[in-house]
Amino acid sequence: MNSDLNRPLGQNSKRPDSKSDKKTVTRWLLPSAAVVCVLGLASLVTYTSHQGFRRPEPEAPKPQVAAAAPSAKPVAPVHGDKSQPGSIATAPEGGPKIIVVGDPMKRAQDPRTAHIPEPDMLEQSPQGPLPIIAPDGRRPLDNYARPWSGARGARVAIVIGGLGLSQTGSQQAIQTLPPEVTLAFSPEGNSLLRWMQAARQDGHEVLMQIPLEPYDYPRVNPGRNTLTVDASAAATLENLHRAMGRITNYTGVMNYMGARFTAEPEAMTTILEDVAKRGLLYLDDGTSARSKADSIAAQQGAPFAAADLLIDASQDRGTILKKLDELERIARAKGMAIATGSAFDVTVEAVTSWVNEAKARGIEIVPVSALVRDPEKG
Repeated sequence: MNSDLNRPLGQNSKRPDSKSDKKTVTRWLLPSAAVVCVLGLASLVTYTSHQGFRRPEPEAPKPQVAAAAPSAKPVAPVHGDKSQPGSIATAPEGGPKIIVVGDPMKRAQDPRTAHIPEPDMLEQSPQGPLPIIAPDGRRPLDNYARPWSGARGARVAIVIGGLGLSQTGSQQAIQTLPPEVTLAFSPEGNSLLRWMQAARQDGHEVLMQIPLEPYDYPRVNPGRNTLTVDASAAATLENLHRAMGRITNYTGVMNYMGARFTAEPEAMTTILEDVAKRGLLYLDDGTSARSKADSIAAQQGAPFAAADLLIDASQDRGTILKKLDELERIARAKGMAIATGSAFDVTVEAVTSWVNEAKARGIEIVPVSALVRDPEKG
């Protein structure tokens, strides 16, 4: 029987014709390809009708940040709108925007630019640049203050004066004293701007000393342009501004000598009124029991502090250390204490040693601005 039913499963009597198979595949592929082409052409027509055969737009160039030229002057920090606790302030034209966090009225200067004065806190005068309250209400006292913890433990402020009188002494004091120690500059000094910048870059808060008339003036003379009780108010302000214009970036002023001047209410009123108007603090060195500075500062609304001790009336290391130990006892008894001294080598060495030990005993060394009686802070 030749029936296909009698053939073994999966076997044919003859091999398939390959030519016949190719013809069959070709008959199926050609129509399928034609269909695909038609569909593709239709899709292309539909897409281009919507796109209008537009050419793709070139990609926008990425913004480039220009590096500051080496000779460019530093730009002071930019401040935001004081009406907003965290506002956005625009830097000089073309610069980035800076987000300000916190209350701009209480914001201290960035440590990286602490040696650069804020331009909106300066008044140009014939006596030099003078500190003023900024148009938005920020005070030099707040802006140039050194930050501290704000804790209520025993706090000590030490103010070392006479910076600028000796070049080697000034360098030694700035490089050796801990940054928590406040430095005060003498208007009689040299290279004051350079020393102020070095002190600020090292983290120190700074004050400006004002030469005031002592009782035995002029035999004992604080220096040129001493403020005297017999001078007119205009002359007093002129000499005050001569001293104040020597440097910038300070939180306040303090007397240099001046037992007679500080005892005269009218004379003290003239300078403390100006100090308050400019947003500065006044530190009384505490050496004269007749000083009227405390009560007059309260009347004028001037931030005020008075020193408890002069530590180096005797330039002996042992005596200075005893005075500093007494300062610590005062601070533990009433919560705070202030000492003053001068930038003698022995004073700088003794203060540096004592401060490091006092911090280990739990005493916080703070800038003098942390211990002032400030009417704005209640």
